[in-house]
Amino acid sequence: MTKKLTAEFIGTFWLVFGGCGSAVLAAAFPALGIGFAGVALAFGLTVLTMAYAIGHISGCHLNPAVSLGLAVAKRFSFSELPAYWGAQLAGGAAGAAALFVIASGKADFVLGGFASNGFAEHSPAGYSMPACLIAEILLTAFFLFVICGATDRRAPAGFAPIAIGLCLTLIHLISIPVTNTSVNPARSTGVALFAGGWAIEQLWLFWVAPLLGGAIGGALYAALGSESEASRSKAASA
Repeated sequence: MTKKLTAEFIGTFWLVFGGCGSAVLAAAFPALGIGFAGVALAFGLTVLTMAYAIGHISGCHLNPAVSLGLAVAKRFSFSELPAYWGAQLAGGAAGAAALFVIASGKADFVLGGFASNGFAEHSPAGYSMPACLIAEILLTAFFLFVICGATDRRAPAGFAPIAIGLCLTLIHLISIPVTNTSVNPARSTGVALFAGGWAIEQLWLFWVAPLLGGAIGGALYAALGSESEASRSKAASA
């Protein structure tokens, strides 16, 4: 279990440091050319690379909503949720701390939102709270659906990290203007601890919506993607 939790800590550190770092350090300078699409790709790449690095150790959840969704889909034990969530939150906070130390080393550093997630006046494009809530629920549900399908034993072996990483990239392309994209309470919490103020006040949405969406996505795949008893018997005898 210690190895699994250490892997989740390292993986979530990488997701927050790499994904949020692309927004805080690189996207803040248009001349570097990373832009909106670059940030979306950076988040996808953090998951893709870590899925290959630690997927065989911990499953590479990196996200409390993913752990919950997989538990609902009966791919993960509910008894391990608290430990996984603790490792993910610690990794996210550590990644945000490392990012803060580097970012604040610039002479004219301004904290700003520090890649935090927000709604209403703190939504990048001014989307309302209900709109942001629905977006985060839907996107997290589809994320879990893709994760469950890509990691199904009947799916082509070895390609799951690519599908999952590209799915997270797509999610960011859709929702950066809406909420700055969470779909991950650990990602949202890590940077909010440093942004403070409104980011902490609005953090509830980025726990409630992803967890609800994750549970929906896990339950949906369990209902639609599960093998029939006859198919399982045939596969076992093959």
